[in-house]
Amino acid sequence: MSLKSLSTLSPNTFFHKLIHTCSSPISIPTSTSSICIHHSHKQNPILSKRKLNFTLLLTPFLWTVFPNALLLAQEFITELQSYTDSKEGFTLLTPSSWTKVDKAGATALFQDPNMGSNNIGVVVNPVRLVTLGDFGTPQFVADKLLQVERRKESTKEAEVITVAERSGKGGLQVYEFEYKVDSTRGGIKRIFSAAFVASKKIYFLNIIHSDNPESPLDPNKRMMLEQVLHSFDSTI
Repeated sequence: MSLKSLSTLSPNTFFHKLIHTCSSPISIPTSTSSICIHHSHKQNPILSKRKLNFTLLLTPFLWTVFPNALLLAQEFITELQSYTDSKEGFTLLTPSSWTKVDKAGATALFQDPNMGSNNIGVVVNPVRLVTLGDFGTPQFVADKLLQVERRKESTKEAEVITVAERSGKGGLQVYEFEYKVDSTRGGIKRIFSAAFVASKKIYFLNIIHSDNPESPLDPNKRMMLEQVLHSFDSTI
């Protein structure tokens, strides 16, 4: 896959290139290696004595009423860590157990140690756009992604689940997508994607996870991957 300047690519060509990142190995040529910073995604708020006493009193109540929710929140804090590429200018959360690997075309790639086809990939390339909105609306982008996916010989079925837009750092326009692909290569995959444009570069995130009937994506894992999706942002 090769994301070139959008001035030289038609919309169909652009998303044809883009889609390969979603459901097949990333193959975009990348430039120099990234300067990366890892640190645990944990917060240590400073509590006043009054707040601390209130928290201590409230904790037994919360454990009684919402034990599963608290356990799940604690699990997320343990399982997710922050990853920042200070050279390319992006940040996101990643599962702490997933391994960062080097692969041609990927600015950053993390793989599930138990199944390498489950992965989180980021690609960064120059463009002439100022914002992603200059290219089209979130729905327009989702439709293009789906059209290209359905044209693949290996695709049996493709369906967009959700389309969203959120604000990133400094009001940055970020598009988010979730879709499902049934392919002859690897079966059913759940794909979460996000994209934004900053400083004349397009940033594209793909989270790919198997979701076959015999081994579906469990709710807790899904929530964790959604946290990864929503954490993708610019540092510029």
